[in-house]
Amino acid sequence: MASVAPSRLATLTRLRSVIFQTSYNPTSQRTGAKYLKRRLRGPSMMDYYPTQLSISAINREFEGLKLVDEYEEQRVQDVADKKKRGKGAPKKAKSAAESRRAQRKR
Repeated sequence: MASVAPSRLATLTRLRSVIFQTSYNPTSQRTGAKYLKRRLRGPSMMDYYPTQLSISAINREFEGLKLVDEYEEQRVQDVADKKKRGKGAPKKAKSAAESRRAQRKR
């Protein structure tokens, strides 16, 4: 039995991929096709977790209610107290010249 030339086999695989609508990958490189064919996870995850209601969202929806979020008020008060003691977040630079990195280079 005679062996078939490699070029003929390559032509056959190319033709096979056209007929059966598969990707032609003669070098067997990893393409990630297995993961691209999979069903997307995002929509089912979004359906699994219920939407979370927040007092700020309710206030935006119904402006007349004027609900008070005690947790948020406590957080704002804590931030103000820390800032008063000098433990707050550093000031943001308005430009590159005002940044800490630029000051260190001087």
